[in-house]
Amino acid sequence: MNLIYPIFFLLLTALSGCSQQDEAIYTPNIVAPTQNIQEYTFAVHPLHNPTHLFEIFNPLVEYLNKRIPNVRFKLEASRDYATFDEKLINQTVDFALPNPYQTLVAIEQGYRVIAKMGDDFNFKGIILVRKDSNIKTPKDLKGKSVSYPAPTALAATMLPQDFLQRNGLDINKDIENKYVGSQESSIMNVFIGTTAAGATWPPPWKALSDKRPELKEQLKVIWQTHTLPNNSVVARKDVPEMLANQVQSALLDLQNSIEGQYILQKMYLSKYEWANNQTYAPVKDFITQFNLNVRPL
Repeated sequence: MNLIYPIFFLLLTALSGCSQQDEAIYTPNIVAPTQNIQEYTFAVHPLHNPTHLFEIFNPLVEYLNKRIPNVRFKLEASRDYATFDEKLINQTVDFALPNPYQTLVAIEQGYRVIAKMGDDFNFKGIILVRKDSNIKTPKDLKGKSVSYPAPTALAATMLPQDFLQRNGLDINKDIENKYVGSQESSIMNVFIGTTAAGATWPPPWKALSDKRPELKEQLKVIWQTHTLPNNSVVARKDVPEMLANQVQSALLDLQNSIEGQYILQKMYLSKYEWANNQTYAPVKDFITQFNLNVRPL
């Protein structure tokens, strides 16, 4: 019996030591931050569905995070155009990439244009039909339905509606306008035959048809519209000017690095370029005549 107690005591001591060691191993080492990192939102209008939008634009946001110290940018998607428009109207995002019509809305709310997507030749509407359809002229759409992403999509909705109106259709009476929520959905509605024609613009059409070759096999671009200045990048009025300039410089420098070229390639874009509020004066003129001659916004 006398031998048992010392052995028991030794075991207890050893177990106690293990417990203390485990606590030392698993206790988190909390280090106080050396500085406060300011977070800024970067919202992109619904060029694509949210999942695809993150695939394309999150590399751009991470590029900004690497290039600009002491701040962090967070990509923000929106479920539809109306939701994105509200963010601009309520000034809830710091930076945004709106379409040209939304750019005018943003300017009215005090945002300022700091850059824009290049390749204005690509900022146009295209109208798709099935290759096996009998549609030859815009008037052949009379009594049929046409799909669009959203009422405020400039290249993919307003420019096509303006084109149809100029070419013999009263878009408010002669056709059924279906706003289906996204560029991809507008294309797919034509593909499955839900609509006789569908409107979009070149980058989404190229991106989706590259992934799904059957779209190119069965659909064709039957009409194209004129062009306008491409999508802008805007900063809210309270964003520090130095930070806005850093974002501008980083965007304009994208084309000069392998990483930047890869980011641009995913957007079907060659570059970002300098712009200011005045760059979008032609868009304002177009919106004025669209309101008068096509439909009110």
